[in-house]
Amino acid sequence: MIRDIVPQDRELFLELAEEFYHSPGVLHPVPHHYLENTFNQMISQSPFVKGWILMEGEEPAGYGLASFTWSNESGGMIAWLEELYIRPQFQGHGLGGAYFRFFEERYGKDLTRIRLEIEPNNDGARRLYARLGYQQLRYEQMYKEFGAKEG
Repeated sequence: MIRDIVPQDRELFLELAEEFYHSPGVLHPVPHHYLENTFNQMISQSPFVKGWILMEGEEPAGYGLASFTWSNESGGMIAWLEELYIRPQFQGHGLGGAYFRFFEERYGKDLTRIRLEIEPNNDGARRLYARLGYQQLRYEQMYKEFGAKEG
């Protein structure tokens, strides 16, 4: 089951996000207040970020986050699948594929593209994404960090 994140999920989301940011699926951890800022945006009904809890039975198995933006390159709205974290004991149970099906059914008709990032050595995720029809872009990304403000 995949359900929207609700205000009562604060501690659960923060716990799951901390697990994710201390896993091999990311290049480095982020400050805890970044996670709190994201949660606050999700529960404020921001049009830019949405989040879901992935459940296996009654157990929280992980979470997913997406952000939404306009893209001139693709001619419309795109979604960035920012994060997908499935706890190790639930990996291989089909939750990743279920999350992608859920997301595409809910948002696919309104989007021109879905994008995601992958840590270079995350071969399991790469295989899943390729199996689901995702293709590799040849872009290199650059960024300028301003840092998230607390609160």
